[in-house]
Amino acid sequence: MKTTDMTPAHGRWHVLVPVKEPARAKSRLTSVAGEQRAVLALAFARDTVGAALGCDVVASVTVVTGDPLVGSVMSADGARVVPEGAASGLNHALGEALHTMPAPGRIAVVLGDLPAITPAALGRALMLAARHGTAFVPDADGTGTTILTARHCGLLTPRFGPGSASAHAETGATCVTGPGLRRVRRDVDDLASLHEAIRLGVGEHTRAAADAIGLYAREAHDIDRSALLLESTAGW
Repeated sequence: MKTTDMTPAHGRWHVLVPVKEPARAKSRLTSVAGEQRAVLALAFARDTVGAALGCDVVASVTVVTGDPLVGSVMSADGARVVPEGAASGLNHALGEALHTMPAPGRIAVVLGDLPAITPAALGRALMLAARHGTAFVPDADGTGTTILTARHCGLLTPRFGPGSASAHAETGATCVTGPGLRRVRRDVDDLASLHEAIRLGVGEHTRAAADAIGLYAREAHDIDRSALLLESTAGW
């Protein structure tokens, strides 16, 4: 539950989270997760959406998905849900969903595979992005994109896919990096990135799903508790 803040309405964000059908998501985790891969994928998305819902500078959270189960779960978690419909590909689906946003204002697309994200970490990324008309946060590898932002929907030009960091830069979006963004840059596609996310500290849904297949217990001893406390008290 987010706390009440004094951020003016025009300075708050509308967050759009695309969520793929879990049964088709994260195929590179099949070898370690087996049938639980879909559970993991949904857990990543729930923790991402949960962080957005808890972020003080976020006015609304909309999930765009073509999966009825995802829609039901996200709605129960408190997000607004927009069906993906017949859109072809992620960028087209995002373009259609932008027309349904609840009110004018800043817009942020946050990909749904950031299980280590926290409300404070998202808030810091959005604070840095707010300095620019359009901006993006690159993934941990520097080639993809985890967050794309704009001052209003008309400025947003999604170019997600292979090499999206370069593609977004080519549209004129500013690359946002720096201290305090490790959590928002750590997307999870494979076992190595999941291990890193667990070491950073993941949300409750990912923790439960990873624990069910024995991954969390193996990695949890590597979590730096003092670093987690420092992040939370420093605001990122």
